[in-house]
Amino acid sequence: MKENLPILLLKKLVLLPNQEIRLEINNEVSKSAIEDAIKNNNSNILVISPINLLEEKPNISDLPNIGVIGKIKTKIKLPNGNFRIIIEGLNRVKVIEYFQSESGVLKSYVKRLYIRKTDEVKELALLRKLKELINDYILLNSESSNTINSSIENITDLDLLTDIIVSFLPMDQSKKLTYMNEFDYIKRAEELIKDINIELEVINLDTKIDDEIREKFEKEQRDFILKEKINKLNNELGILTDKQLEINNYKELLDELVLPEKTKKKFLTEIKRYEYTNDNNPDSSVIRNYLEWALHLPWNNYSKDETNLTKIKANLDKTHYGLEEIKKRILEYVSIKKINKNVSSPILCLVGPPGVGKTTLGMSISKSLKREFYKISVGGLSEASELIGHRRTFLGANPGKIVQGINKCGVMNPVILIDEVDKMVQGFKGDASSILLDILDESQNNMFIDNYIEEPIDLSKVMFILTANYLSDIPEPLKDRLEIIEVNSYTEYEKLDIAKKYLIPDILDKYGIKNIEISNKSILNIINNHTKESGVRELGRILKRIIRNHCLENSETNKITDKDIKNILGEPKYLKEQIENHKGVVNSLAWTPYGGNIQKIECITYNGEGNIKITGNVEKILKESILIALSYIKYKKYIKIDLKEIDIHINAINASIKKEGSSGGTAITTAILSSLKNTVIDDNIAMTGEITLNGDILAVGGIKEKIIGAYNNNIKKVFIPYNNKSDLNNIPKDIKNSIEITLVKNYEEIYKLLFE
Repeated sequence: MKENLPILLLKKLVLLPNQEIRLEINNEVSKSAIEDAIKNNNSNILVISPINLLEEKPNISDLPNIGVIGKIKTKIKLPNGNFRIIIEGLNRVKVIEYFQSESGVLKSYVKRLYIRKTDEVKELALLRKLKELINDYILLNSESSNTINSSIENITDLDLLTDIIVSFLPMDQSKKLTYMNEFDYIKRAEELIKDINIELEVINLDTKIDDEIREKFEKEQRDFILKEKINKLNNELGILTDKQLEINNYKELLDELVLPEKTKKKFLTEIKRYEYTNDNNPDSSVIRNYLEWALHLPWNNYSKDETNLTKIKANLDKTHYGLEEIKKRILEYVSIKKINKNVSSPILCLVGPPGVGKTTLGMSISKSLKREFYKISVGGLSEASELIGHRRTFLGANPGKIVQGINKCGVMNPVILIDEVDKMVQGFKGDASSILLDILDESQNNMFIDNYIEEPIDLSKVMFILTANYLSDIPEPLKDRLEIIEVNSYTEYEKLDIAKKYLIPDILDKYGIKNIEISNKSILNIINNHTKESGVRELGRILKRIIRNHCLENSETNKITDKDIKNILGEPKYLKEQIENHKGVVNSLAWTPYGGNIQKIECITYNGEGNIKITGNVEKILKESILIALSYIKYKKYIKIDLKEIDIHINAINASIKKEGSSGGTAITTAILSSLKNTVIDDNIAMTGEITLNGDILAVGGIKEKIIGAYNNNIKKVFIPYNNKSDLNNIPKDIKNSIEITLVKNYEEIYKLLFE
């Protein structure tokens, strides 16, 4: 027989038959269901739990096909409008259908199921086993209540017993739902026996662990008392323990240090804390680690600088070619140091492309000044604590890299190289670049506070040298504290000199080879055809490979020929792009991470509807330059053709390289005009500059690198913005003498020279 019942949906509770629960209802839908049950169903209501407990708004498909009929015993309406009810579970039912009543209450048709008793002997055995296990559980579990025994003592119905035990045991909701959904009480009893046995095993294991911990603690307490008695006897006899010797050593170290009174007082307090802290206390090792760091820092140790300017210059020239500006700056510092010994060390930042010798120059400076050297790589560093240390409250805390470097060097005036400062990232654990503001500020770094040491440390005598590839990627507040020195890329002839004077002799010395000859022509062949870099890092690797291979194959001769180089390196790896010199092709001066280079811009026009196509891995800013160039050409009426009748396709050659920035404006304008006017632009001409709608040419960055790139690509004439005139002072004279550099203010000047 089917019954028609309203539904009460419970998510956090499971109602079992013969179980009573108390609820406070604040949901309007549930209130309506309760009112309907009391009014129309003799206070009977179907209590169910959704199949997916995480679903906030379950629909009918999420509802189970089994529930429990509950009897609403009491209902009290509270002042806040909520219902406080007591429901008693009656029996399980099968849900035949869910439906929505006319009043909007979710209701169901249910059918009560009855299981016949088939094996009374098995039921009796299961009944006794369950009672026995529950008794064992209560005896072992101190948190359980004895009332369960009196509740089940006289029960002879296995179905009723299983439901009472399930409601008593500490189970999660999903497990209780499993028992609630099982009609067969024999299966419920068997599963319960299994679960109770598992729970008993867990309790036994917990008891065993507790006993072991208690025994260990008692042993430690006994050992502690014995040690204290031994220490007391040693003190009476005048015998010092290892710890007392260690404490005396710390006090002697503190007496020898020249420190501010507050700092000394702090360290003395830590020594006393260590003395009074028991060795078994975890704080003992924490305090000891702090004293080891704090008292062994080289607070008063300073190395003596080399003051002979000739020797310093010779040592710097011995390891690095060129770089005159940075060498001169070091000599200036030494000269001033002779006059005023208290002058602060400079904070320098070497900016330049990879491989030009920035990092090794820092090592060379420390060696020339006879100072200790320490390198900190901050590329990708996001955690500020790496530089400034962790507070002692953290497990495994230590000082930051700055203090670690000073400690390792053993002096307070080392050369500390902070590498790749432009590649720091801001993370959720702090901004590492902001920490450098305090470290690198000459006016306040004499009072630097490390989070671990917690006392002022004088960094004013440390010579900080930073390196970066991109000046624009250094945060502005940090850049303001640095003395920026640009380290340029090398020309092919500078690379030739570096190879002959530095790289090859150094390789021969490392390999223990007396003499190997490589002609200038062969070295230039390697530079131009097998390397593509602003520095000489790859050149050094290739020279090592050639010399190793030559020793293996031609140990009888000391000459390396072009034929040997071809056999070792194969065909040229980097050939200069040979693009036919035709209309629409223009050389644009470009800056890359590897130094200056030439970027070919090409343009073609054909009959169409005024469409513009842009290809070549071009970024948004460069696309805007193309639109500005087209508008300028229309505005100046340089051509008589109606642009609405043609399509224009502009391509930046070599799509594998991303093109960004606006400095290609003049080259793009020239390429479009070259195609429209059917005029060929000389392949020895290149240009750079941002163009405006009125044709004004604005200043751009990287002029020095771009002109060096033009020189390396045999360009004879370049157009650059007039406002970049001051950048020409930094270009080597031999390059300026080899290239005709034309300064332009407006594109009209370029137009007259190229198209009229």
